[in-house]
This record gives sequence, C-alpha cells and structure tokens, in this order.
Amino acid sequence: MPITLESLADLGTLPFDDIIDVRSPSEYAEDHIPGALSLPVLSDEERARVGTIYVQEAPFKARKVGAALVSRNAARHLEGPLAERNGSWRPLVYCWRGGQRSGSFAAILREIGWRVDTIKGGYKSYRALVVRALYQTPLAARVVVIDGGTGTAKTRLLHEMAAQGAQVIDLEAMAEHRGSVFGPMGERQPSQKAFETRLAMALSALDPARPVFVEAESSKIGQVLVPPELWKKMIRAGRIEIAAPLAARAGHLVSQYPDLTSNPARLDAILDKLVRFHGRERVARWRALAAAGDFATMSAELIEEHYDPRYRRISRDEAPRLARLDLPDLEPATLAEAAARIIALAG
Repeated sequence: MPITLESLADLGTLPFDDIIDVRSPSEYAEDHIPGALSLPVLSDEERARVGTIYVQEAPFKARKVGAALVSRNAARHLEGPLAERNGSWRPLVYCWRGGQRSGSFAAILREIGWRVDTIKGGYKSYRALVVRALYQTPLAARVVVIDGGTGTAKTRLLHEMAAQGAQVIDLEAMAEHRGSVFGPMGERQPSQKAFETRLAMALSALDPARPVFVEAESSKIGQVLVPPELWKKMIRAGRIEIAAPLAARAGHLVSQYPDLTSNPARLDAILDKLVRFHGRERVARWRALAAAGDFATMSAELIEEHYDPRYRRISRDEAPRLARLDLPDLEPATLAEAAARIIALAG
C-alpha cells in the first residue's frame, strides 16, 4: 500500500534503505526528494515519445510501448546499480504522481522478493509539503540577521557559529551563489524548486525555541527567490552588523574567490558587467590590476567604489540593530570569538 507523507520530518523516520526516483533525468535534475537515487524507467526522449503516442494515436498503444521501455530500463537498473542489493533491501519508489511509472517498477521489484512501497501522490505530494512549509506556514523561530559590507566574512562567521552549536541557515550555499556580481559558485544555480527543497528541509529541522541566524541578503540570490514568509521575517529581524578594516576585507575576498582569480576569462567577463555602473575607463583599471595579479588592490577598490555605496543604499536602518562588532581582522580566532559573542547577544 502506498505510504502517505504527512510532513517533511517524516522523511527522516521512514523505514526504507533507499528512496528511488524513477522519473526522467530532467525531472530529477529540476528537483527531487533529498537523498533519492535517480533510476529513470523512461528517459526524457522516451517519455516524450510515449506522451506523443498517447495523444496522437491511442492510449493503449502508448501503454504497450511504455511497458516495453520500462521493462528494458528496469533490467538495466537490476543488472547495474541494484545488482548487489540483497534480499533484505527495502526501497521506496516514487514518480511524478505515484502512478504508472513507480507502480510498474515497484511491481518488478516486488516480484523479485523485495519489500517495496511507493509514495501516495509521488513527487507532487512531496512538493506540496515544501510549498506548505515555505509559503503557507509562518516561520516559528526568531530570525537574527548577520549584516555588514562585502568582504566582512559573514559566511565564514555563520559557519563558525554553526560549529559552536547555533542554528544557522546558509542561503548562499543553498543558492550556490555568493550574492553579488561575482556570485556564481559553479556553472549554474539550482532550480527554484531545488533551492526551496534545501531551504524547506533546513527549516523543518529547526528548534523554534532557539534563534536562527541568517546572512543579510536581497530577496533574490542570483536567479532564485527567497520565499516571502522567510523574507518578511528577515527584513524585520534584529541585525548584528559586522565591520572590519578595508585591507582585511580585500584579503578575505581574494582568499574566497580562487575560482575567479585562477580564471582570467571568467573574471574579465564578470568585470565587463560593471561597465554600466562605472564606465569603461574605471573597469579598464580593474582589468589591468587583475592582469597584473594585484587582486588585493582590485578587491579594495571594488569594495570602496562599488560594494559599499550599494550597501549603504540598500541597508535597512529601520530594522533593529542589536549590536555592531568592529573586528580588528578576519582571522579564524577573531571570527571564533565574534561567533561566541553573537550567540550570547542573541540569547
């Protein structure tokens, strides 16, 4: 009998060895239940083919063609990723709506002798839980925002606070974006749905009686949007402002952006985006500094001329400031001490 997911917390208590996503690769890539293995019973092309036959020819023919394709793909999974699973293995299988794809694959596994179940409503029912958590349920925990100009090591500070036992939500890590024009951490960001899955799972694990710390962000991190319930809490939250000397901030940026300093073409393409803000002559200077390997000077000038003025324009003076920490440097020991102070200040 299909199991019903009542909450996101259920995922941590399910009595299964593996969760199997049998949807097509593109469906899985857009979003999936955390930890699920991708074992598609139809490829993207096969799924499109079966759908076309269903609409343009006949549902019976589509089911027959689909069954043959599912059987062949199931055989490849059984001979490949599942070849070493023993008789006690217990999988949970899902597709888009908990219908034919998951049911067909589960039937094959069941005939082998494995205790297999499916998710009622499939991925669609899981997605409804994510939407409910992010868009329909107020966040119970008190939010405290770590604020400060670019290069003040806010993300490193959050990680240090987490290491000291604080509740932390790292939105930039979830979005795979540093929240600036130099932001992308990889070739592409996760989809909006995948970002929301990461966020919803993190929020579901919070203790509402304790504060949760987040870094100051705009409502859009790269190409993904912070859901409105969390965003409203962030803009009204008490904030702790971090300040540090310019040289320390520039050095921090250089150390945190090795993917850019080691890739001149990528860095040059990003600097080109600043022409509309600062003109070609100014950006040419930054390009020259980069070409000379003087990334510290380039970073310091970007902080002074680009980031700090923008930060002053978007800072929210109406949000309650709990404290300002003027750090002498951004060394690990200094950040560890600052993390302890912030945790104590937030109560």
